[in-house]
Amino acid sequence: MTDNKRTNGLTILAFAIMIVLGGSNAVAVRFSNQELPPFWGAAFRFSTAAVILWAVVLVRRKQIPRGRALLGMVIYGTLTVGVSYAFLYWALVYVTATVTMVVGTLVPLITFFLAWAHGQEKFRWRGLIGALISFGGILFSVGGEIGSSIPLLPLLALLAGGFALAEGSVLIKSYPKSDPVIVNAIALTTGAVILFLLSLIAGEVQSLPGSSTTWIAYTYLVVGGTVMLFYLYLYVLQRWTASATSYSFLLFPVWTILLASWLTDEVLSPRFLLGGVFLLFGVWLGAFSRPRKPKNIEPAVIQG
Repeated sequence: MTDNKRTNGLTILAFAIMIVLGGSNAVAVRFSNQELPPFWGAAFRFSTAAVILWAVVLVRRKQIPRGRALLGMVIYGTLTVGVSYAFLYWALVYVTATVTMVVGTLVPLITFFLAWAHGQEKFRWRGLIGALISFGGILFSVGGEIGSSIPLLPLLALLAGGFALAEGSVLIKSYPKSDPVIVNAIALTTGAVILFLLSLIAGEVQSLPGSSTTWIAYTYLVVGGTVMLFYLYLYVLQRWTASATSYSFLLFPVWTILLASWLTDEVLSPRFLLGGVFLLFGVWLGAFSRPRKPKNIEPAVIQG
């Protein structure tokens, strides 16, 4: 196996694990929000994860980048953690996890246009059509579960959070690459400070969880849903385009529904299975497929 094939195989594996970890995040946040105020719950989660990552940085004796690389990490943390999760946590007080993840499936489309607008990626019809097909598949599969009454402001907050996440993922690729552990340590620290300040401004009660359910949700969000997930996201983002990496947001709801079906013995409907086929086809078309290169035709040799 060549190095390129091995690297691509590891990236696909990281992408798959990322789907498994991220698929339950919205549900865990809903549990967290039942006891902890949204901004404080997010700040508590990310500050704890940042402490873990800084411990890893110190043990490995990694040097902290400076200049443009450090600036990129701060911008990345401001957008993808501070701004994005402020909107996400607040919205999840009012809407369900299903609604949140369905709105999240717009992130690949937003990322596609932002990457094109920033001149990072060429306009690809395959990427646009694939994202649209996948989004349609998600809506067909779970759209009936959303309900008819969705508060407008939380919906706009989810869209704003998705835009901030997409913009941060695009911008970080314009700065020098660094170790994902260091990037996430700085990004989570930046985001946690912003969220903590928002919690103070909102006058939230900053207390520790009291119930075992909240502690379980919090522990998962810190270890699996932040430290591991954010590392894998950057790992994939450094090897794929921003738009291809963002296709993970299309697969998060699928994993969540499959997991819920397994845990509760619910039967998957034919509607969900059919929508899943369109979803997977759209992901393949937009993220993995490439147009065939024309074969080189050797010029005919005229024999004299």
